[in-house]
Amino acid sequence: MNNKLFFPFLALFLLLAMGAYFLLNPSYEKSIQAKYYYETGSYKEAYVLANEAFSVDIYNRMASTIMAQSKTALKYADYINTAKNYMKEINEIATHETISAPEKAKIRMMCEIMVDSYVKLAPSVITNIELVDEATLYYKDFEKLLEKVNR
Repeated sequence: MNNKLFFPFLALFLLLAMGAYFLLNPSYEKSIQAKYYYETGSYKEAYVLANEAFSVDIYNRMASTIMAQSKTALKYADYINTAKNYMKEINEIATHETISAPEKAKIRMMCEIMVDSYVKLAPSVITNIELVDEATLYYKDFEKLLEKVNR
């Protein structure tokens, strides 16, 4: 009869001890904060916090993973921001009645930069799928535009 109560209480005690360790350990506390910022889309803050947590405890796998996730997400976010800026500039050029040769060359160069930059991005299982999808849409748009400009 005592064994029936002992093991559940022991398991509960161990779970509480592990929870207290994660909440009171400064490295894991920062890791949890970093995970929150990553999930809310604040990748730069998540990277900074995860880096701090990792520097406190180099064996903190959670901090290491969030750092890698945030670094990749920042690359995708940068690609998307650049793509938005280039598309805005290309749309301004497209409003002209005629597009001069230097403007075509500028559009071609922007498209080539974006196509080459996308190839360098390396999605992984842990990368935020919305970022990957949005970057892929821009990549396809630049690829089509490059094809039209090269004709």
